[in-house]
Amino acid sequence: MPVQRFSDLVRFARDCSPFYADLYADLPPQVDRLTDLPVVDQDAFWAANTLHDNRVLTAPLAEAVAFKTGGTTGTPRFSYYTREEWQEFVTTFGAGLVDAGLRPGHRVADLFYAGELYASFLFILDSLANAPVANVRLPIGGGAPIDSTLSTIEDFAAHVVAGTPTTLCRLAEHLTSLGRQLPGVELLFFGGEALFADQRRLLTAAFPNAEARSLGYASVDGGLLGRPVPGPDTRTHRAFTPQTIVEILDETTGEPIHEPGRPGRVVVTQLFRRLMPVIRYPAGDRAEWTGTGAEGDTFRILGRAEEGVRVGPVSLYWQDATDAVAKADFEGRVTGMQLVVRRWDGRDGLVLRLATAPGQDPAGLEGCAEEVVTGLNTARPLYPDSIAAGYVHPLRVEWVRHRDLVVNSRSGKLVRVIDERPTA
Repeated sequence: MPVQRFSDLVRFARDCSPFYADLYADLPPQVDRLTDLPVVDQDAFWAANTLHDNRVLTAPLAEAVAFKTGGTTGTPRFSYYTREEWQEFVTTFGAGLVDAGLRPGHRVADLFYAGELYASFLFILDSLANAPVANVRLPIGGGAPIDSTLSTIEDFAAHVVAGTPTTLCRLAEHLTSLGRQLPGVELLFFGGEALFADQRRLLTAAFPNAEARSLGYASVDGGLLGRPVPGPDTRTHRAFTPQTIVEILDETTGEPIHEPGRPGRVVVTQLFRRLMPVIRYPAGDRAEWTGTGAEGDTFRILGRAEEGVRVGPVSLYWQDATDAVAKADFEGRVTGMQLVVRRWDGRDGLVLRLATAPGQDPAGLEGCAEEVVTGLNTARPLYPDSIAAGYVHPLRVEWVRHRDLVVNSRSGKLVRVIDERPTA
């Protein structure tokens, strides 16, 4: 599908989508600047983007592919692409795979998840099929038995293994538990989640000659977001131009950020989607510009915009826990983490579920656990204050193996925050 001019897309959305007609009702007939438009309110967008009596779509649902979105929790939501839009999506993303390291003749094992209207497996398979270099695609899937997955990777001598970091780490843990490695794997393409230093150590133990690379930044609802940028920082991407416009907005004022190093929330506009227009849509992530290069502005992804949890009166964020673990775990014994919120004896409590590397004895990790708790209490002093006041239970560490971490059954992604508090 050809990329549209911004003003033409806005006019089309106003004319054909009741949602955008209402959103832009007070604007002048001609809008030429992106910042003249309001940022989409996600709650309102999804309240209008329903299975029946849809007010976001610009045409009846007669020719499209439907995918489920909405992350690991919450009510499922559905995104739609016409065949032309899907072809543009996967062809553009496939071109970015070359930046990630895909080379002619690479044999790629696709371990993303399929079925239940989930997109990632088909998306990666189609992107590989439309990449500008020849490759051999191995559609294994994330739900295949781990032994048959390993057999297929070895039988075909796969050069690349693609999946979520959680899936790749589970495969790595299984290999190391058997005392085995796969030295023939050259690249580990990850997507859907961030990859942390503790996970890299586990992956290196199982795939000693492989480099972990982001295969790109995209989502079912937002569409194309970021093309991988070669280099040591896998969080760095650049916009897929001319198909996509990426903005980083101040989280308080909503004003566009232009200078490097200042965090804000990611907002995206897709210039190739007409059936379900995406215009100044919050992607749900935080990022910062890293500078302007020869191929356009690059940005670093900083994590989910609201990835955290409320424990009693205290707000705790994933990054707080990640930093505390990184500082305490200087020997690289932790391979994964989850935040688990529970309630007992009338108070909330936070449990840090930490996975240990194979061969580690949890009995010898008390010192590390104490340092993690101390670091998190230091980062969020309201937590120890709330303990003293009797509002919350003290922080606890629960040691597990990587395979014991809870993952989303549909996507295979790590569930970073688990709320086990009763709902009634």
